[in-house]
Amino acid sequence: MKSMTGFAHSPILEKEFQGTLTLKSFNNRFLDISIFLPSYASRIEPLIRDFLGSRILRGKVECTFKLRKIKFSLEDIELQFQAATLLSEQLRKLAEACGIEKDLSLDLITKFPGIVDMNTEIEEDYLWPVLMPILEETWLKFEESRIREGTATEENIRGQLQRLKSKLIEIELQADSLERMVYDQLVARFKELLSESYDEGRVLQEVAVQLVRLTINEEIGRLRAHIDAFELMAKEPACGKKLDFLCQEMNREINTIGSKSMLVSVSHAVVEMKDALENIREQLRNVE
Repeated sequence: MKSMTGFAHSPILEKEFQGTLTLKSFNNRFLDISIFLPSYASRIEPLIRDFLGSRILRGKVECTFKLRKIKFSLEDIELQFQAATLLSEQLRKLAEACGIEKDLSLDLITKFPGIVDMNTEIEEDYLWPVLMPILEETWLKFEESRIREGTATEENIRGQLQRLKSKLIEIELQADSLERMVYDQLVARFKELLSESYDEGRVLQEVAVQLVRLTINEEIGRLRAHIDAFELMAKEPACGKKLDFLCQEMNREINTIGSKSMLVSVSHAVVEMKDALENIREQLRNVE
């Protein structure tokens, strides 16, 4: 069982460039991958998407590359001499018009955009062979974080499931006394209306009718089957959505047991079961 929540961060330290890679994910009903790259590296986005999509089945995943070129050559720097000349002339005219005698500095001129063009883009063909091993390494750390959190979630779910099973056992023990309770209530009602001259056969017939309406043995059997299926399904990969659907079926059976219950102890057990099941469903929202 894996969590949909994960995080991993790796530095990128190469001779030509440096940067960071961050992988993080959140719970989501479907798979949603967002990749953030410098614009010049857009060609490797499909490769990253295929890498992540083949390894993650559900969740919102964000993959962020921050890259910075650190090694430059003369070809990477382009000086716009004509623009600088025109700019300096206009700045001198502006200074004269304002009565400013201070000389223009090179530092001031180069601060204007378009005077010095520097190529900060990293050669795209060089990127993927370098970034692929870093992505794989980061993925392993990311997967470890998901497994670690998924294990803690699974332990919590199993604890709540055990709580649900214990309450189901209590209800099973109470279910056997339902027939006697219905019989006693009907006998008391017949005595109240007909004194002692009631037909025993008629009483048993009414008991049978009421038991058909009130018995919870079928619901108990189906609920136990759902619990067994839950425990088996929890061992499968990417089981979160299936288990949530199964919880809906379990909730339906618990509600039916509660609606049929004539015993206060059964009603109390139903409340405990519904609380345990709601805790399970809350945890499953973060399971892949």
